[in-house]
Amino acid sequence: MFQTKHFLISILFLFPYISFAQEKPFLDTTVKDFLEKKAIKFKFQTNFSKAQFFFMKKNWDSTLVYSMKQINTGNNKELADYCHYFRSNAFYNKNLYKESKKESLLMSNAKEIYPLKNIMLGKTSLELREFEQALIYYKKVEKLPKILNVLYSHIDIYEGLGTTYLLLNQMKEAQEYLHKNLALRKKEKNIEGIYSAYSMVANLYFMQDKNKLAYDYFKKAYLVTQNINDFEKKAIASKNMSVVEEDRGNFKNALEYRIEAEKWLDSLNNQNKIWSVADFEKKFAVAQKQKQIKVLEVENQLKNTQRNWLFFSAIILLILLTAGIYLYAQKVKNSKTILLQKNKLDELNATKDQLFSIVSHDLRSSVNALKTSNSKLSTTLETKNYDELNQLIIQNSGIANGAYSLLDNLLHWAMLQTKQLYFHKESVHLHSIVQQIEYSYKPLLLDKSINFENSVAKNCFIFVDLDSLKIVLRNLLDNAIKFSNENGKISFYTTENNSDFCQLVLEDNGIGMNQNTVNELLQENELLARKNNSEIIGTGLGMQLCKQMIKKNGGTINIESEPNKGTKVILLLPKTASNG
Repeated sequence: MFQTKHFLISILFLFPYISFAQEKPFLDTTVKDFLEKKAIKFKFQTNFSKAQFFFMKKNWDSTLVYSMKQINTGNNKELADYCHYFRSNAFYNKNLYKESKKESLLMSNAKEIYPLKNIMLGKTSLELREFEQALIYYKKVEKLPKILNVLYSHIDIYEGLGTTYLLLNQMKEAQEYLHKNLALRKKEKNIEGIYSAYSMVANLYFMQDKNKLAYDYFKKAYLVTQNINDFEKKAIASKNMSVVEEDRGNFKNALEYRIEAEKWLDSLNNQNKIWSVADFEKKFAVAQKQKQIKVLEVENQLKNTQRNWLFFSAIILLILLTAGIYLYAQKVKNSKTILLQKNKLDELNATKDQLFSIVSHDLRSSVNALKTSNSKLSTTLETKNYDELNQLIIQNSGIANGAYSLLDNLLHWAMLQTKQLYFHKESVHLHSIVQQIEYSYKPLLLDKSINFENSVAKNCFIFVDLDSLKIVLRNLLDNAIKFSNENGKISFYTTENNSDFCQLVLEDNGIGMNQNTVNELLQENELLARKNNSEIIGTGLGMQLCKQMIKKNGGTINIESEPNKGTKVILLLPKTASNG
């Protein structure tokens, strides 16, 4: 048990902590002010001023270029020291730790630069796992007279020493410095710094099997992340709580924290995708503008040429006339193209307006329902009616989950419409994927006491894009749960049709729907459809998303349903070629 536990520590806590523990504010205010004063003092040194400017902006490539130009002038040792400091930080932030250390070693031992030099050497040695050397460098700065502390923060020293001692397994010393670091972080009132300090102390106690203390500090770190907008930190904190709860035997709490961590990771992925799309759009806009400029330059040159040749030759006049006819024909052609594009744009705008209208209405309905439920919740708290309180909490959770699913489908639908959703087809084991989807929705199934049955053939392999398949199955299972009654049953199974396609069926015994609703959902050009059951918020966007993704995967979807008798959703998905 001891060996297993420490193995988990190194994998789940220590390695994430190493990279995380080094994350801190870019520069202390005192150091920033000091460097700005240096830039003013040497404002006529153009390369140094540019290096300092890009260093403050965290533009590491430009920092490296101009700092090297300044160093190559070789006319000022003081400026060379600060340029090496800029370069050390730039390489460190680009994860080039050996180069960062080389630049730090090129700095002199002048009184002003000496603390910054040794702090950088300590940080890079720690990343290079040269722990004994890191200890030496940090100790050098710790021993400096207090008068020099304007050039560094004791947080740098205590955090570095605490981390180093922890990695050297010297727990007593690590505890001393990590607690000093925590005290300064609290005094500094930097939320992210406090979270980092709590996490390190928690790791310290966990490695010593002081599980109660470790749990307390992991809990504190988790609570601090409630006030941080960093999805990655939230995911790490939730994952840590999941592991410690599992270690304590609280498997229900562990599952809740793990689900929360997955949600934060999904949010982080979505955020990264949005930023990537925005960056691509920005680059595309710049490229288009450059293209327009080049076109204008060509047009100006053509006009000048036409003006000059107009005076010399009737032949040129004929050429210009021919060119004019050609341009007119192109203009007519372009006008037709623009008209077609305008009609298409009008159609897309109508679709967008319809989508925003219905989605905004449903989100408004969700928020209004949540407000009403919260009002009831406050009243119930006053009366201490715990049964009703539990029902209201469950109701709030259902409303929030519905709104989250709507927004998630909206994101994927938008990416699909703008051709930004990446498809990569591969061979997928269908039974395993259904198991994964079941695991994700286990709490919702248990909440409604629904019996879930996975009867998918274990020898069935299909050739599809895995991410889009999961989106389809999640939407279909979510709908089946939503429209199933208490103690209902949901089944996934395959049927043999002796073809190149695998027939996957999702069947429930819920409230079902009439044929008109089925026809609306399956209609090819129908974007949105609203369920007849007015108590359930739905845009039909999820089904539209499923239809488009199934189509892109080379499959088909069909629905069979009767009111009060349940629903069957039948998917035909292409088999892997070798699956026969």
